[in-house]
Parts: sequence; C-alpha cells; structure tokens
Amino acid sequence: MDKLRGELIDIVEWLDDSRDTIVWRFPRYQNEIKMGAKLVVRESQTAVFVNEGKIADVFPPGTYTLETRNLPILSTLKGWKYGFNSPFKAEVYFVNTRQFTDMKWGTQNPVILRDAEFGVVRVRAFGAFAARVVDPAQLLRELVGTDPQFRTEEVQEYLRQLIVGRLGGALATAGVPLLDLAAHQDAIGRRLAAVLTEELAEVGIAIPKFVIENVSVPPEVEQALDKRTSMGAVGDLDRYTRFQAANAMEAAANNPGGEAGAGIGLGLGMAMGQQMARTMGGGGVTQPAPAPAQPAAAQPATAQPGAAEPPPLPGQAQWYVGVGGQRQGPYDLGGLAEQAGAGALGPETLVWRAGMAQWQPAGQVPELASVLASVPPPLPPQ
Repeated sequence: MDKLRGELIDIVEWLDDSRDTIVWRFPRYQNEIKMGAKLVVRESQTAVFVNEGKIADVFPPGTYTLETRNLPILSTLKGWKYGFNSPFKAEVYFVNTRQFTDMKWGTQNPVILRDAEFGVVRVRAFGAFAARVVDPAQLLRELVGTDPQFRTEEVQEYLRQLIVGRLGGALATAGVPLLDLAAHQDAIGRRLAAVLTEELAEVGIAIPKFVIENVSVPPEVEQALDKRTSMGAVGDLDRYTRFQAANAMEAAANNPGGEAGAGIGLGLGMAMGQQMARTMGGGGVTQPAPAPAQPAAAQPATAQPGAAEPPPLPGQAQWYVGVGGQRQGPYDLGGLAEQAGAGALGPETLVWRAGMAQWQPAGQVPELASVLASVPPPLPPQ
C-alpha cells in the first residue's frame, strides 16, 4: 500500500496540526518523488530538498512543479542519467519559519552581580522569548540531521542554557543599579535578543523577542529594601522612632498575658500620647518635654499616718503637731518655735515624737518649756 500510495500522490505539502514542530520530513515510499509532482510551500514554511545526505535546493513559499528547470542543483548532482521521467530519490523537509512564542526561560541558580549600593548581590530572573528559523539549510546541517520531526522541546533546553549564560554579562554590563532594574528590563531584553541572535546565527535561529518578566533578590535583601522603604515613608529619625514604638505597642497589646508586655505597652502608649499632645499643641511642631516641677521650700509637707518619712538629722528630734484633728510636721525645735510664735502651738496643743507612748499636750512636755516660753500669756478678761 505504501508503494501504491507513493505512485499515486502527486502533491507534496505539509499542514501543521501542532504548535511545537519546527521541522517535518515528508514521508514517501523509498523517498521517491515523481517527476512533475506539485510542491506546495505555504507562508511561514520553507521546503528543503536533501539528496543522499546533501542539501540540493531550498524553496520559499509558493507552488512549484518539480521538474528539471526548478531543480538545477539536483539536476547537476544526479546528472539525470536515468531520464527525465525517473522519480526523484530525495527527501523533502518542511521547515516552520514562524515565531515560536511559547518558549520559557529561568535561572535555576542565582546570578551574582556587583551593585554600587548593595555590594555583591545574588539575583534570579525568569521570562519568555520567541525563536524563529532564519536559515533552514543551516538548521538542518547543525541541529536537525535526519530527525523526521524536530520539535521545540529538543532545542529549548539548549536555548535556555545559552540565555542563562549570557544573562549575567548582560546585567553586569548594563550599568543599571539594582533598584532600577525593573525600569530597564525592556532595554536589557532587547540587548540580550541581539546578542543571542548573533550567537545563534551558526545554527540558523534568531531571537526576535526577549522578555524579562521578573528579577528577584534573596529574602534578606528584600527585608532590607522593605525597611528602607518604611524609613523613607516615615521621614526623619524622630518619626521612625515613633513608628517603631507604635509597632512595639501593637506587639505588646497582642500579648495581654505578659506583664512585661503590658507594662511596655502602657509606657509606650503614655509616651506616644504625650508626644502627640505636644505636637498638636504646638501647631504640628514637636515641643520639648516640660521640666519636672520643684517642690516649694516654704510649704511644710502634711504627712499621712503610716507614710514613709526621711530619717532625722543626727542630734535633732523630730516633732509632730496635731492641729484640728490633722497631723503636721515633722518639725525640729526651731520649727516648733516658729509655730509657737505664729500662735499655732500652745500649751494645750498635742505633740508627739519618737519614743513617746502617746500624744501629750505641749505644756506637759519638759523639753518644750523653752519653746513655750516665747508664747505670750492670754489676755486678761475685760
């Protein structure tokens, strides 16, 4: 049946029903193609005649009648010693010359670059590219050979390795800082497409389009970039400090069971509140914190029962005076004399010092006789 079908079929053509076939060999019984057969080469195709392992002729898109005037090279090779009606003992390869756009690339290992701002940085990248056959004869010589169906998967890994090998040099010679790579991805892609096309010319393939979809850095570099972005958002150092304090307060609030976290959160909250109050009170300008108030020297402190008191000076007893049901003091003898002179201390005024069992009237305490001597006697009745 194959022999019979070869004798009857007079049309040599290829209708591509796939999306990844680059080269397809026309199947004929014993590679016999009849004289006068029609060769149909469609747009985005090229037909290559191969005779005894040598390329005889290349046909661009069009319809051809296979006879002597269309195959001058093959006629010279064969010499037509068997007559013009003999079948061609040749192979026909159809080469797909359209763009193959579903080609992907990516870096399995990071590419090391030297950046002026970050120093030595490891980057990864991925993207897509388009490939096209520009020299069918060279492609058959260098890559296809006698493969009856040459697909993109057979050449894609080779192209990917070539791209990764050239990516580091392209990024290094671009002179673009790491932070500006995203803005120059198109320019770098065009440069890589030209470099790859020049290098692949020996196998008949061109790279008309090269796309860099993403360039990424290690996680630690991303964290540094995020922190720099945060600092740029808050502005000066004072604002950054408040930003960090707010983050710490939020973390403490998320841990209500921890006493230390609660104390930190409360202290930071009070500090933030005071800072905001000073900012709002100053029309948006941060005011310095007010100095702590100094206690008045002339005002005697009113002590509460049981409150902690400072120890007395050596050699001076400290006295407390009861006036109107309230305890005042402590006073030394000089202070009691001032109280007596002001009329606030009399013989009936209750006094107490350390060592006394209970409160006693000042007139019953011998130690205060000299103090009470300065108290004037009561006025005589009128």
